[in-house]
Amino acid sequence: MTSDVPVDPTINDAFRRMSALIYAGADSGSIHQALVDSAVQLIEGCDRASLLVSTRDRFVTAASTDDVARRIDAIEIEVGEGPCVDAIVSEAFQHDADLTSATTPWPRFTERIVAETPVRSAIGYRLLLDGDKVGALNVYSDTPGGLTSRSADVGAVVASFASVAIMAIRAREEAATLRQGLQSNREIGKAVGLLMAAHHISGDEAFELLRSTSQELNMKLAKVASQVIEGQESQFGPGDDPAGDATSPGRASNGTADAVS
Repeated sequence: MTSDVPVDPTINDAFRRMSALIYAGADSGSIHQALVDSAVQLIEGCDRASLLVSTRDRFVTAASTDDVARRIDAIEIEVGEGPCVDAIVSEAFQHDADLTSATTPWPRFTERIVAETPVRSAIGYRLLLDGDKVGALNVYSDTPGGLTSRSADVGAVVASFASVAIMAIRAREEAATLRQGLQSNREIGKAVGLLMAAHHISGDEAFELLRSTSQELNMKLAKVASQVIEGQESQFGPGDDPAGDATSPGRASNGTADAVS
């Protein structure tokens, strides 16, 4: 990317709006869609765009401006070549200003695109997350030569922002997973404590009771713990001592809690 790209207030405004989406906690789908929509708005000559991301060791289209862009992604993955594929594995963006030219570096891709879509110019930008290649931003024009060197420079700025946006999405998802894990651990610990008090058993014995019940019912351990807590709370009112008479007749709870009561 050249270093003399002028500051464009339209680009700055688009980035501010996308940043607001991220920090407002918008879902990943909305952010992905905003990225490809902004590509069409900001990149001169861009008629359509798509975002390809890595999911479970394969690439899928996370967002696209239309069915044509999504179809191009599918063709590229199918033939194993094209600007997106090369952008992901190389160090620079891939730009073919005129796909109708006989000098295209992707003959199988180009043949399919020209025959099956109106697209005639393409650029692919790789997206990075902590140095790892996690996907690509793809921009297309229906006009031969429609994506110029100026288009490529502005597209590189949009792609850089897309990498930052994906990093923010991943960080938020990891934080949510961590919170969920902590909540599960708290419920498991509470269930173990209740079983210890109710049955006068050790912590190891209480945990083993939860674990074996989880296996028998084919239910996640945290779910079993949650239902044990609900069962115990339904048996005892405020101030009751579960250790006093939890095992007495008439005190058994229903549902999953029965398996560990």
